[in-house]
Amino acid sequence: MIERVVITGAAGAVGSACVAAFRELGAEVVGIDVRSKSGADLHVTLDIADPECGRRVVDQLGDKAVDVLVNNAAIGHSQLAVDTSVEQFDEIVAVNLRAPFILSTALLPSLRQRSGSVINVSSVHAVATSSPVSVYAAAKGGLQSLTRALALEWAPEVRVNCVLPGAVDSEMLSEGLSRAGKTLEGFGATLAVGRVGRPEEIADAIVFLATNQYMTGASLIVDGGATARLSTE
Repeated sequence: MIERVVITGAAGAVGSACVAAFRELGAEVVGIDVRSKSGADLHVTLDIADPECGRRVVDQLGDKAVDVLVNNAAIGHSQLAVDTSVEQFDEIVAVNLRAPFILSTALLPSLRQRSGSVINVSSVHAVATSSPVSVYAAAKGGLQSLTRALALEWAPEVRVNCVLPGAVDSEMLSEGLSRAGKTLEGFGATLAVGRVGRPEEIADAIVFLATNQYMTGASLIVDGGATARLSTE
């Protein structure tokens, strides 16, 4: 039984859907977000780009054990590699890759105690990408690789898996499409299923990985068929 879940990026679209999904299972949810509100039972306002994020979360939890950690928080920008500063590179990697590493290792003793699991939210950009999101793609690819490595290091006590979402109806996607002069509906029409994903559909995949006791080191693609199509079509 899942009693307690920690979710980063809990105030965003996918994060909020995860909060609701795990609460439906009867779990207590600890939400972490740089914003001051989420629908979690306990909210921790925290910028996970802080190298001390792991210690701060452990301090907030006290003696509360954790069954599931969902590393969902993400940032990104559309910018050519040659125009990206070292500071921008470090910021994107800090949130998308370093923070999941720090939080997962910080909560490992608790996760081991509960035979728990970690679910990393990577992206289809880890396996097939577009221009100009090189740093975001690199960070998400690193997160997928980290998932496999930690799954081996921490087996059999702790399972580690990742979800690779495609286009999901969210603030991040809407802003990116707007900058490119596109709409959610128009972009969704290019996908095999004819629409972008709903946050709840990604949350369903995350709950599945949290509850399936035989999966570890896996990458579950939830992208509406985006990566199924040949780029030469």
